[in-house]
Amino acid sequence: MEAVVKRYGQNTLVQFEDFGNQNAFRFLGKFRNTYCTFNDDIQGTAAVAAAGLYASKRIINRNFAGSTFVFAGAGEAAIGIASLCAKAMVDERVDEKTVLSKMWMLDVDGLLTTTRKKGAISAHQTKFAKDVEPLDKLEDIVTKYKPNVLIGASAAAGIFIPKILQTVAANNERPIVFALSNPTSKAECTAEQAYHNTDGRVVFSSGSPFPPVTINNQAKVTMPLGVIATGTHHIPEDMFLISAKELANFVEQSDLDRGSLYSPLKSIHEVSMRIASAITSYAYKEGLASTYPEPECKREWLKEQLYNFNYESSMPVTWAWPQMPYFKTPRENDH
Repeated sequence: MEAVVKRYGQNTLVQFEDFGNQNAFRFLGKFRNTYCTFNDDIQGTAAVAAAGLYASKRIINRNFAGSTFVFAGAGEAAIGIASLCAKAMVDERVDEKTVLSKMWMLDVDGLLTTTRKKGAISAHQTKFAKDVEPLDKLEDIVTKYKPNVLIGASAAAGIFIPKILQTVAANNERPIVFALSNPTSKAECTAEQAYHNTDGRVVFSSGSPFPPVTINNQAKVTMPLGVIATGTHHIPEDMFLISAKELANFVEQSDLDRGSLYSPLKSIHEVSMRIASAITSYAYKEGLASTYPEPECKREWLKEQLYNFNYESSMPVTWAWPQMPYFKTPRENDH
């Protein structure tokens, strides 16, 4: 990290990707307050997932604070999503103790509890461990704690068996199920299984494509554009929540009507500009920006920072000469 800053400057943003669980959280904790960096597996994934949950509020008419979550998986993605969802609840004026009481998480050794006999609890999992009797099976956890939101980030193929989906559907008029593991071979369930076992009532999102969708990995959080443009040196968690809200706000009712919690790929440029503009405003408001003076029109200013990957024509610009009206002269009229 020192070498990167020395070579490329303090305004260089370093994105962490694909570290193992222990190193991912260790490096993020070590460097996030001294360098301009974030971990996409933990924070970027969380922002996109949270955006889907924000969008789903318009379908189910329920805030984060009114939801109970069960997370299948307790690694980078699950911890990141749970942490950002917890922040969203706090943003809705819910105290942290109540927030954590609504989140249940299990790993390969079962429910994260302070009393379980097998499976150590890592430092980044500690706040999600409950002082309750351990449960090993996801089916039992879903039955006992009746989640409104079931999120899979386990890479355990087919873990959302029909009985689990049916149980969630029995407890909720519009259950939310996010099967986020990828590739497709590791997905917790398919879209067809989710809809079939919930009588079509599920609000579903996935990390793998299922027919008729062929590409579903284009929901990107363009927070880095605002960070780099403003010269922000450290990236606070609030920026990911802002990004999630902006991504969700761009979803139109027509998108929700066809079952999509995200806007289509064709709108990615406009979505990106909205997110970057919101991040830019936040950076200046909170005194995080180092690029001055503050631009009056932030959107136009950001457009100037974008790399234009389109090739301009090398031919000279030409204009068609307009056809002038023809009038006969008096001499021509004589003939």
